[in-house]
Amino acid sequence: MQRTHYCGELTIRDIDSDVCLCGWVDSLRDHGGVLFVDLRDREGVTQIVFNLKDHADLAREAQMLKPEYVITVHGKVAKRAAENVNKKLKTGEIEVVARILQTHSRSLTPPFMIDDRTEANEELRLKYRYLDLRRRTMQKNIRFRHHVTIETRKYFSDKGFIEIETPLLIKSTPEGARDYLVPSRVRRGSFYALPQSPQIFKQLLMVAGFDKYFQLAKCLRDEDLRADRQPEHTQIDLEMSFVDENDVMNIVDGLIQHLFKELLNWAVDLPLERIAWRDAVNLYGSDKPDRRIGMPLVDMTDVFGQTSFKVFQSVIEKKGLIKAINVKGKALDISLKDIEEYTKFVNQFGARGLAWMKGESGQLKSSIVKFFNEDEIKSIRESLQVEDGDLIFFVADKSNVVHEALGQLRLELARKLDLFPKDGYDMFWVTEFPLFEFDDEKNQTIPVHHPFTSPKDEDRDLLDTEPLKVRARAYDLVINGVEVGGGSIRIHDQKLQKKMFDLLQISTDEAKLKFGFLLEALEYGAPPHGGLAIGLDRLVMLLLGLDSIRDVIAFPKTQKAACLMSRAPSAVSPAQLKELGIKILQT
Repeated sequence: MQRTHYCGELTIRDIDSDVCLCGWVDSLRDHGGVLFVDLRDREGVTQIVFNLKDHADLAREAQMLKPEYVITVHGKVAKRAAENVNKKLKTGEIEVVARILQTHSRSLTPPFMIDDRTEANEELRLKYRYLDLRRRTMQKNIRFRHHVTIETRKYFSDKGFIEIETPLLIKSTPEGARDYLVPSRVRRGSFYALPQSPQIFKQLLMVAGFDKYFQLAKCLRDEDLRADRQPEHTQIDLEMSFVDENDVMNIVDGLIQHLFKELLNWAVDLPLERIAWRDAVNLYGSDKPDRRIGMPLVDMTDVFGQTSFKVFQSVIEKKGLIKAINVKGKALDISLKDIEEYTKFVNQFGARGLAWMKGESGQLKSSIVKFFNEDEIKSIRESLQVEDGDLIFFVADKSNVVHEALGQLRLELARKLDLFPKDGYDMFWVTEFPLFEFDDEKNQTIPVHHPFTSPKDEDRDLLDTEPLKVRARAYDLVINGVEVGGGSIRIHDQKLQKKMFDLLQISTDEAKLKFGFLLEALEYGAPPHGGLAIGLDRLVMLLLGLDSIRDVIAFPKTQKAACLMSRAPSAVSPAQLKELGIKILQT
């Protein structure tokens, strides 16, 4: 007899039914002549009863069970006594009186408790990931991810998109991170690259006339990791022909609305707000700001235009910037020692110092207040809306230093002071990114995105004169301070693409070597097109209210890109290396 039900399915409607359940022993309780076993599978837990008086041999066999043994039980569903009902469980009103027990496999004592109360550290959980995945929370996370992918496919299919797989063994092309390289056995000395994204192939699909493409694409990047990054991740990838920025953003708006409605029953009003990159940076010091915590950056440069405070005066003379944030009502929660730590914190972003004032008894208090006149004090209070109990932080430096230092300080204060809301979502688009930035180390202009991103039409004339002022037809989706996805309208015109390469100091020969097959395809009638990629792992993490994408990936890697469970990466045999024509140099 095969399994008739999952352990989380039986209810009072199933009383007197003969059932067969399979799973893992979750826990055991021996009450003298009666043994209770909680049997667990992916759907939940059912209480199994073994009665020594009625079935002595069966009960003695059950007494040999231990947690995590794998068993099958045949029995009859019975109603629990009223005093034994567990209202926390769907199966809490019933139990199964066992008549047949089959033990399939025994288990060693697990290295940590297989429940949500486990205190095991992440390293141990990753080493024994197959055990960690048995926990209800992890099962819920992975199943939720499954539902996200199902709804995503449903949404795009209903919108006329075609799911197309792109290759995993491709040519190495520069995309911003290091490639993972795969040596070719049949063509010694040549290498494939694992795709950082399907970027070039999805553009080729537009040239091929598929019009609307999507896939759940595996992407691999050899980069430094943190909580929301992995060497391999999955993205919801899409591309569309004959569209502009609004078309792409509108289709993604609909996806977000659909997912939040179907999975969280959360209503999302459309269209999502759109904010220019310059405004986001000016207000929050970041191109992916978390606006829920408040503390906007306030420009105080004009306020201190004639100040006698030498620190600020020096910055203004050098055409620098002075900005401040108001930590509302938290002056008593931040000590002088804390301020010293926050000063060290902003130092790592290039800020040379952190000035502060606090509102107290209708006045501003600080060791630097004496350097400012009454008009400046009044302007500080008015500009920052200072009330008693507020704490003000100032950073004065070059524009990029001020924005990054205060932008990061906002987040650090929110972490330390527990200012992040426990629920709710702030979703918006950041648009009009710079097309280029200047790399001081390389001493050259580099693309902010990839070299196929189109400039805004009205900025094309600036390509020849002031390229750093050119805005891109690019857009990022931000949810609760996390960049969930990003994309752009692509260049489909050969002349414009050549100009881009010239600005990036990429020669014709180098362009052909790196991107030749795409450039050739653009000569055969390429439609205007654009697209976007959403980080599936990040999106699921946000939907579940988690802090790390490792908790929504079945078999993630550590911050050092290692799999503690399988011990990858690992050395390979000399024979394998010889077959590939590779020799390892000792360093």
